[in-house]
Amino acid sequence: MKGKSFLTLASLIFVLAWLMIGFIPVSYAQEKTFHLKYSASMLPVTHEITRVPAIDWGKELEKRSAGRIKVTVFADGSLTPPTQAYDGVVKGISEVACSAFTYTPGRFPVMTALDLPNGLISGVVATKTINEFYRRLKPKELDDTHPLFFFAHGPGVLHTVKKPVHKLEDVTGLKLRSTGAVQMIARALGASPVAMTFGETYDALAKGIVDGALFNMNSLEKAKLAEILKFTTLNYSSSYNSGFWVVMNIKTWNSLPVDLQKIVTEVSEMYTDLTAKVFDMIDQSGYDFSLKLGHEFIKLSEAESARWKKAVEPVFDDYIKRSNEKGLDGKMIVKVLRELCEKYNR
Repeated sequence: MKGKSFLTLASLIFVLAWLMIGFIPVSYAQEKTFHLKYSASMLPVTHEITRVPAIDWGKELEKRSAGRIKVTVFADGSLTPPTQAYDGVVKGISEVACSAFTYTPGRFPVMTALDLPNGLISGVVATKTINEFYRRLKPKELDDTHPLFFFAHGPGVLHTVKKPVHKLEDVTGLKLRSTGAVQMIARALGASPVAMTFGETYDALAKGIVDGALFNMNSLEKAKLAEILKFTTLNYSSSYNSGFWVVMNIKTWNSLPVDLQKIVTEVSEMYTDLTAKVFDMIDQSGYDFSLKLGHEFIKLSEAESARWKKAVEPVFDDYIKRSNEKGLDGKMIVKVLRELCEKYNR
């Protein structure tokens, strides 16, 4: 009897041990904490476009995951500068990053089509457009990361220091601060584009190095440019909207349990809309702020708007040509984009 009891007890211990071995890894996987470094490379921590799609996004992930995901945000290029943020994610310097497509010319030939003068009327409209544009085309240029969401700012329009611009001819000869695809817009309108970083713009305007710039409305307040710029021409028919990306390191994404992947996807969808609305909110604030300083906003007539739209058409032709040279179907890309612009502008 004693021998049998000993065997029974030993068998029980053996079974319990195997059960523990079987269950501990599962429990551990459920409780593992994932620490994500987020390179919000463009703006300081106080700016809404750092706070909402980075800091608030991270807090929401931590809340919904019950602390299993923790996000540390590195703002203002402190981890990787805007031009290196995407490569930083690919190499694992950061697990997540946010930057603008335009900061790496040639790297995203399909997605930078949104920077063309598409005339999208708001950040919300541009954000809906860029996300559906990506879903429709799924360009391979982002395949070395896991895209989380995209967003875009409101209309980038013309601002000048001394000369009010009422018609297309008034643009001729102006020196305009512009970068990337926006330089082509400036040239098509008759101006001379001058490349410089956004941080150099205030002094360049103040010293008369440039006569104006093309950018969205919130910078009038956020960068205090309304202190120098006195006129804004609302050239919406030829305006542009810069697209931004938020991506995750592909190995990090694949390491997340399915339930956490679901949470990340849901939170990212939520912050797509929130970020777009914030962009429109700060654009409106920039408009209101400038009005109080006596800034003049110039509306173009319907006929004049049509002239500006026609003037920037060569920018699309050039994009199609350059895309074709890279083995892409530039005509198809522009066709899809214009369909979506029309759909969401309505």
